Amino acid sequence: MTKQTVLTGITTTGIPHLGNYAGAIKPAIEASKNTDVNSFFFLADYHALIKCQDPKRIAESSKAIAATWLALGLDTDNVTFYRQSDIPEIPQLSWVLTCNAAKGLMNRAHAYKAAVQDNLDGGEQDGDKGINMGLFSYPILMAADMLMFNANQVPVGKDQIQHIEMARDIAGRFNHHFGDTFALPQAVIDDSSMILPGLDGRKMSKSYDNTIPLFETEKKLKKAINKIVTNSLEPGEPKDFNDSAVFDIYSAFASESDIESMKQKFVEGIGWGNAKKELFELINEELSGPREEYNRLMQDSAYLESVLQKGAEKARAVSGPFMSDIRKKLGMGIL
Repeated sequence: MTKQTVLTGITTTGIPHLGNYAGAIKPAIEASKNTDVNSFFFLADYHALIKCQDPKRIAESSKAIAATWLALGLDTDNVTFYRQSDIPEIPQLSWVLTCNAAKGLMNRAHAYKAAVQDNLDGGEQDGDKGINMGLFSYPILMAADMLMFNANQVPVGKDQIQHIEMARDIAGRFNHHFGDTFALPQAVIDDSSMILPGLDGRKMSKSYDNTIPLFETEKKLKKAINKIVTNSLEPGEPKDFNDSAVFDIYSAFASESDIESMKQKFVEGIGWGNAKKELFELINEELSGPREEYNRLMQDSAYLESVLQKGAEKARAVSGPFMSDIRKKLGMGIL
């Protein structure tokens, strides 16, 4: 049976937080243990340039993300873990795909349309003001990431489904003109994946500045959890666990039996201070070991780099020959 290829990219513009861990990192690492699947994980540092022109931030984010995934147990012997910018065939393929992508298709990309609309709503006559070609062409680079390794499945959020459909469209167009070359990727949406609330109750997101960093010190973790917004109900007054950020975050880390126990405590009127104390103890217990490993890895840049270079070698063993075949199909390198 032919193995399915699953590909996941992580943009290097921030430091992983609890929402990233519960919603994406933890389930992805668990899924990567399936030896019947070829798993590709990459640091999307070219994508980061679209919104971030700060070299220090991109470098720090790349290091932190690499250390995070390794500290949480990603087995790089069982997967291909690499940095996007270490694979020169990806931007090469991106240009080839750019020459096979309809501009009208790119005009319909949600992110581009939203940026144009923001300009118009702000009174700008030029809807394209301030929009760079990175944002406009982002779906093509994303297509190159997937098609370079003939990914069959790409786990994404619902807001990314359009990009998978665009990749399929571009791949189909290339296949039509140059022969069967690319597999058509499928979006994988996990409706059961956790979407954690942040400190203010909204979705935990860097955009809202409401995140709890994943590997804070115990002291800072406790302080952050104590900042989670709650209502004014006193200890002893029943509380609604269906409308509580504290309970939602607790549920992402607790066992089924502990969740049921916490539900009962809410009904019985547990104080918010005690609820947050139990939440801190639960999260701290799960992350204390990985936190220690993360801190160790962050002090060993040479090791992290060696892991990424090893992954790049594995990735290029695929991308190099494949790009050579693509160039031949295009009439390049043939005299």
